[in-house]
Amino acid sequence: MTKEEKGVVIEELFQKFSENNNFYITDASGMSVAQTTALRRLCFEKGIEYKVFKNTLIQKALLKMDADYAPFDEKVLTGFSGIMFSGEDANSPAKLIKEFRKKSGIKSPMLKGASIDTDLFIGEENLDMLSSLKSKAELIGEVIGLLQSPAKNVISGLKGAGGKLAGILQTLSEREN
Repeated sequence: MTKEEKGVVIEELFQKFSENNNFYITDASGMSVAQTTALRRLCFEKGIEYKVFKNTLIQKALLKMDADYAPFDEKVLTGFSGIMFSGEDANSPAKLIKEFRKKSGIKSPMLKGASIDTDLFIGEENLDMLSSLKSKAELIGEVIGLLQSPAKNVISGLKGAGGKLAGILQTLSEREN
């Protein structure tokens, strides 16, 4: 790869990192061609982009970012590195990794690191926690539900109280007669 070609790849990676608040760096070494193809197919089905890059190119692209990705240098950017770009869904790559492992019966790909809105998670031990993160749509749904709940309570209270109030007024009017 020429210096110019490397520069183009670094710029493309920088654009990907800039456009995707959430990305995972994995290690799929040791997987067969068939397993790698199955992983790529599952990524495609779930709307996750998966590409393999040299660690030096990843590192140079991350250096251009505003956030500090230096902790990735020693622990994450070693060996085989594939990147999963997930756009707005922070948890979808973690769920995909767990689903793929369950279907294939292997322990790959391994999570090396993840960046969720520039918060860094390093190591396989974060996979379960990352898979349980709520997506933006789920959080919005919960907020809407919470906002609607008090209004529903007030309306049902008024309906119930309104019936009681009407009953009390009718009783009082009957007593006056």
